[in-house]
Amino acid sequence: MYLPCYHSLLALRLGRFIMLSLLLGAWAHVQAKEPNVDAKGYVFSHQTVVDLAKELANSPMKPVDKAPQALNDMDYSTYRQINFQQNQAVWGNTPTRFSVQMFAPGFLFKDLVSIDVVESGRAFPLSVSSDSFNTPTPEISELIAQVGKYAGLRLHYPMNTPEVNDEFVVFQGASYFRAVSKGQSYGLSARGLAVDVAQPKGEEFPMFTKFWIERPSSSQDAIVVHALLDSKSVTGAYRFGIYPGKPTRMDVKTTLFPRVDVKHVGIAPLTSMFMHNGTMDKSDVPDYRPAVHDSEGLQILTGKDEMLWRPLNNPNNLEISAFSDASPKGFGLIQRHRMFEDYQDLEANYHTRPSAWIKPLNDWGEGHVELVEIPSAAETNDNIVAYWQPKEGLKKGETYEFQYLMTWSNDTPVSLDFPRTVRSAQGHKLFTTTPEVVIDFNKLPDVNIKELNVHASISNGEILDAWIDKNPHNKGVRVYVTFDPQDADLSELRVQLKKDDVAVAPTWLYRWIKE
Repeated sequence: MYLPCYHSLLALRLGRFIMLSLLLGAWAHVQAKEPNVDAKGYVFSHQTVVDLAKELANSPMKPVDKAPQALNDMDYSTYRQINFQQNQAVWGNTPTRFSVQMFAPGFLFKDLVSIDVVESGRAFPLSVSSDSFNTPTPEISELIAQVGKYAGLRLHYPMNTPEVNDEFVVFQGASYFRAVSKGQSYGLSARGLAVDVAQPKGEEFPMFTKFWIERPSSSQDAIVVHALLDSKSVTGAYRFGIYPGKPTRMDVKTTLFPRVDVKHVGIAPLTSMFMHNGTMDKSDVPDYRPAVHDSEGLQILTGKDEMLWRPLNNPNNLEISAFSDASPKGFGLIQRHRMFEDYQDLEANYHTRPSAWIKPLNDWGEGHVELVEIPSAAETNDNIVAYWQPKEGLKKGETYEFQYLMTWSNDTPVSLDFPRTVRSAQGHKLFTTTPEVVIDFNKLPDVNIKELNVHASISNGEILDAWIDKNPHNKGVRVYVTFDPQDADLSELRVQLKKDDVAVAPTWLYRWIKE
C-alpha cells in the first residue's frame, strides 16, 4: 500500500493558521543606503545559481542543515508566540514597494535555508540578531540568532490597497511555494520539482536550500527570486520573475542537472485538496457544506489545441491518471465556482481560493500530464497532485531547461470567450438504476441544439444514450450521457460536444469507479 510522506504538505497546511505570527526577522541594515561593495558581498547573476547547481550534481547530496532540537521540540502554542519585528523587514523602510519577511526555524519547520539579497549586481547574506523578533523567552531569541538561517520567506506588496503591504507569495517547506492574486486567499500550492510521486519506493522531496532576492527599484512592479534546488536525484537553478496583481503571475525558468537517471519526475507540479463537491463526489460523512475543495478540476490545453476538463475525485484507493501529449500548451488545477453559496464556509472561504495555470514557454516535447488522487478524510491534507512528466524522464549527465508562465487566477486564463464546463454531476437515470452523468457547458446562448452532436465513449462497458438540452440558466447547454459499465470496476468516460465535426466545448473526461 502506498503511504505518501507529506510532512511538507502538513507543514504548509498548518502554516495557514500560524504564518502571521511565526516569522523571523530579516537583516536590519538592507535599507535605502547602497551596500559597501568593496567590504562585503559577491558578484551575482542567475548564472551563479546555474553554476552552483551544476557543480553540486557532480557529487552526492549532503544532508540539509536542521534546526537545533530545542527549537524543533517547541509546541504549537510556544511557536506561535514568535512575533516578527515589523521594522526588520527587508526594504521595509525604502521607496521600494516590495518587502521581504522570514519564517522562523523550529516546530515543524526543521530544514534550514540560506537567504541572500542582491543589490547593484552583488549579493549579501541576510543576518539575524536576538532583537529581530519577539519570543517567549530570551533563550529562544538567542538560539535562533545563533542558527543564522531561516525556514522560508514571504513577499509583500500593496496589492489590495495602497496603504497595506499584503503578503502574496510564500516559499516554505521543501520546494513548495504559494501565491495569491488580488482578493484571493491561500489555497493550492506549487513546487519546484516532484520526484517519484506515488511510487512504491516512496516520494523524494527536492528542497530549495538557498534563495537570492533581487531588490526592485521604486518604480518596478515586479520582483525576482532565485533558488537553488537540491535532492538525492537532481539539482536545479530556478529564476522566478514575480508580478503581483490581478492576477499574480510568475515567469519561471529552471535548469536541471540529474545526478542519476530519473524516470518519474514532475515538472511544474501543483498540489491541492479535494474532499467533495456534492455532485460528482459526495461526502462520506454528513457535512453542512455543499462542497469542500481548493480545486475542482484539472484542465489541459493540448499541443493540438484540444481543451480537456477532468473533474477531481476523492477516491477510496490511490488513483493515477495520465494524459499523453506532445508540446503541451497549458494545464492547471482550477477552482471554478466563485460564490460563497457554493461552499457555505465562513472560515475557509473556498470561493476565494486561486486556480493555477501553467503555460510552457519552450517546447516540452513528448510526455503526459499526470494526475494523482489520494484518498483523504481531512481537508487539512493535500491529496491532489498534477504535473508534466517527460516521456524519457531525466538522464544523468544531461542538462534540461523548462520555462513556463504560472498564473494564479480565478479561472483558466486562456480561451476566455470559449464555452467552459461549469458543472458535472453523476447519478442514475430517472426511474432506473442506470448510471448517468450530466455536464453543463456555458457561453452557448444562441446555439441550435439540433446542429450539435454528442460524441461519447467508454473504455469498459457501453454508452446507452446521449442527448442535449438548452440550459437558459447558464446561457448554455446540458449534456446527458447514460452508460452501462457492465462488470467493470472502473471505466474512463470521454464526452465531446461537436458541430460539423468541430468541437464547440472542452472535452469532458472522467474516471468512473464502482462503489
